[in-house]
Amino acid sequence: MEMSLLSILLLGIVEGVTEFLPVSSTGHLVLAGEVMKVPQGTETFDIVIQLGAILAVVVLYRARFGHVLAGLARRDPQAIRFTRNVLVGFLPAALIGAVAYKYIKAMLAEPIVVALALIVGGVAILLIERMSKRVTVESVEGMSLRTVIGIGFIQCLAMIPGVSRSGATIMGALTLGVDRKTAAEYSFFLAIPTMLGATVLALWKARDHLGDTQTTAIAIGFVVSFLVAMFVIRWFLTVVTRHGFAPFAWYRIVAGTVALIWLLVR
Repeated sequence: MEMSLLSILLLGIVEGVTEFLPVSSTGHLVLAGEVMKVPQGTETFDIVIQLGAILAVVVLYRARFGHVLAGLARRDPQAIRFTRNVLVGFLPAALIGAVAYKYIKAMLAEPIVVALALIVGGVAILLIERMSKRVTVESVEGMSLRTVIGIGFIQCLAMIPGVSRSGATIMGALTLGVDRKTAAEYSFFLAIPTMLGATVLALWKARDHLGDTQTTAIAIGFVVSFLVAMFVIRWFLTVVTRHGFAPFAWYRIVAGTVALIWLLVR
């Protein structure tokens, strides 16, 4: 894989902007790659640079993570529940992802799948926003084990490019009675072990094919996605608190429709 510096920078920006929005960062990377005619074989790049955006969560929520670590040392029940809920929510994706890795990677080469998933996911968000009115959980620590496991399995739908990991997590949480802000933040926290695991698996699978050029491209994309995500996360929480998720649903429907038409007539 050889990519131009411009392509690397643009894909890093796309990743940083879309990772935590319910619009599918992977789907946008696939479609952006098609538009920019990026060479085949960039799947590892697409997966690994997502870790740059994940690092932004660690930096922005460092005080909370520090509090949780201190609480674990004291065996504080709230800190234990927070940690349990993040790790247990990650397990379904870890197990299914390890088994279905080659099928997931194959779908990354199918941009039409992405376009269709964007449209269907947008419609699903509108329906869930309209139907999910009962809020029973207002903190990550307050989630029951049953709720966490349910969200974890729903997140696995995001293995289909275009579905959106954050979108599946957030919508799953809303259907299970979690409030908007907590659902969004849980998707941030759940992304840390999920994407770390995906990155380690991707690098291990590609270990014999990584050259200096690809390693440099990944490093640049990682840094760019980190810097962009630092700004996007806070903006996202503000929009969600004020307007809900409908704006992102309509964006998905429009973007998916435009992408589908372009893919069919090009």
